[in-house]
Amino acid sequence: MNASEKPIRFAVVGCGHIGKRHAEMITQHPEAELAALVDVRHHRDLKLDGYNVPFYRSLDDMLHASPDVDVVTIATPNGLHAAQAQQCLEANKHVVIEKPVALRRQDAEQVLHKALSRRRDVFAVMQNRYSPPSAWLKEIVESGVLGKIYLVQMNCYWNRDERYYTTGSWHGDRELDGGTLYTQFSHFIDIMYWLFGDVTQIEARLMDFNHQHLTDFEDSGFVSFKFLNGGMGCLNFSTSVWGSNLESSITVIAENGSVKVGGQYMDKVEYCHIRNYTMPELAPTNPGNDYGAYKGSAQNHNYVVDNVVNVLRGRATITTNAMEGLKVVDIIERIYKAANLEQADQPVQRTIDYPRAQPLKVLKDTDSFLSAPVNGVRRVYP
Repeated sequence: MNASEKPIRFAVVGCGHIGKRHAEMITQHPEAELAALVDVRHHRDLKLDGYNVPFYRSLDDMLHASPDVDVVTIATPNGLHAAQAQQCLEANKHVVIEKPVALRRQDAEQVLHKALSRRRDVFAVMQNRYSPPSAWLKEIVESGVLGKIYLVQMNCYWNRDERYYTTGSWHGDRELDGGTLYTQFSHFIDIMYWLFGDVTQIEARLMDFNHQHLTDFEDSGFVSFKFLNGGMGCLNFSTSVWGSNLESSITVIAENGSVKVGGQYMDKVEYCHIRNYTMPELAPTNPGNDYGAYKGSAQNHNYVVDNVVNVLRGRATITTNAMEGLKVVDIIERIYKAANLEQADQPVQRTIDYPRAQPLKVLKDTDSFLSAPVNGVRRVYP
């Protein structure tokens, strides 16, 4: 950064695990500055003593009090992302949106339209793209090393139990969480779309094996589809794994060979056998985010902050733009529709105002369809 250049000033909205991760990466970047933190909860309940920046209890208050903020990072419950992003764009701020950018395609489209009209950038957080195995897959697919793609299988088998779906949390709530594909596995759907493009002819079956008392939606599913660019694929997923995460893997069968990237977080190349090709040595992969009782995707948020700074300095293009974030939402929405999870005409009335994902029907292991929360209680984000 030149001495005459001011740092890029960030505000982080939502100070849970991921929000704090963003705040940490911002403070460590030489060209970025953490200017504000926002959360509806009280400062003393959030363990934010290490951050000597203004703290606000509402997004409105921050936008009015900190007009010199350049970028707002949104790390709130999923169902709030789209409306908060539009509010920040309306205030002429660039926005970084944790996955997913929205819970409905039409809401993601509104974010994109607002960004275009305000000439501001939207950065969708899909940090798994930065993992060395993912970047290597991108290179061998786009360069034609693999040739024609025949078959892609993606397996995501994680643990999410009562240690994650705690009482009073937004996790598991249909309208704030959205579903397993939005919260747990949208990173991997993004990788699939990034590598192979859009999908069609989707068939899906979703089940709820052991989360009836914890969530309002499925915990497992089988999904099959065809790629518009050729080849076919499937996604198998579950959060019903006992104890800890089992794997996140992708296997590719192609004209010139086969590869498999596995491990718990698609962090290891487990198989590579390609005609006239020698596997290069890849850089180490960052470990998954560790939340104590459960673990998440790779700790690559430093690359996200770096990309924002470089784009705003005119040195790079956006790694995951608003249109790509929209496509992930679109694919997930089509998967749910293919599984006969048709959205209801009207959202369920709640006690706070935010954009809502529509109520979904969930196929239970008893082969009955339920249209209301299975635990009979609706949790409200405090």
